[in-house]
Amino acid sequence: MQLDITCTENNRFLLRLPYSHAIRNEKLNEEESLVTNDIDVEKVQQTVLIVEDNLEMLEFISKKMMSNYEVLRAMDGLEAIKVLNEAEVDLVISDIMMPNMDGMELLETIKSQVEYSHIPVILLTAKSNLQSKIEGLELGADAYIEKPFSLEYLQAQVQSLLKNRKLVKELFSKRPLTEANVVALTKADELFLQKVNAVIEANLANLQFSVDLLAEKLNMSRSSLHRKIKGLSDLTPNDYIRLHRLKRAAVLLQEGNYRVNEIASLTGFTSSSYFTKCFQQHFEMLPKNFAKTINN
Repeated sequence: MQLDITCTENNRFLLRLPYSHAIRNEKLNEEESLVTNDIDVEKVQQTVLIVEDNLEMLEFISKKMMSNYEVLRAMDGLEAIKVLNEAEVDLVISDIMMPNMDGMELLETIKSQVEYSHIPVILLTAKSNLQSKIEGLELGADAYIEKPFSLEYLQAQVQSLLKNRKLVKELFSKRPLTEANVVALTKADELFLQKVNAVIEANLANLQFSVDLLAEKLNMSRSSLHRKIKGLSDLTPNDYIRLHRLKRAAVLLQEGNYRVNEIASLTGFTSSSYFTKCFQQHFEMLPKNFAKTINN
């Protein structure tokens, strides 16, 4: 910060004050705590990570993608992992032949580690042999493109993968009886969601249950939990917990053994009116109407 203070005609004094990111972050954290207990920073654009050791190719692909996506770059698999640990990435485009950690190793790491396993990966390669393609697909590659390739085709693949992921997430979020496993891309995703849902289910009626407690039970940091749940479902952890409770309520409504006020209490809502409001806002129908529709 700089203050310009002019004392006389011929003397000008500048007062420089250090701008501390720590102070700013502390202030932001205080303000956030007054509004919400969750992290909810919406990205303007989806983020694509391009991993390519050929600088010209890296620049070429990046420039073409920048008009539609936020672009992050790395020149080998090790650099890519560092980026994935620091940023929310929606899709990875990676060459195969690279130093330090090649594309196959990067793909295997992404698909096997719970922190990244939800991220779609497109492999770029000069290899045209069938065995190389089979290996990539077995490791979980979502698309495999041979060099030389059309940039328009690459852009179409990126758009298609991201669009399909978005549709699946919306399906999970908006349909009361659709289970969470529809958003799981890998076995690691499935196991993660099973653990998350088991913890929430064990605390279903607990009004004091929080994101911090969920992170603690999963042995994850709050930021890692946020990144993973956001990547899988486009929901914050707080919203995911609320959605799980609403979906559990939908199952109880379907079974028809409880009244609405009883279901509200069983699923951790402070009142029947608040439960009804949340249910209607999310699924666009009243709980009693849902029960009638599903049981007819």
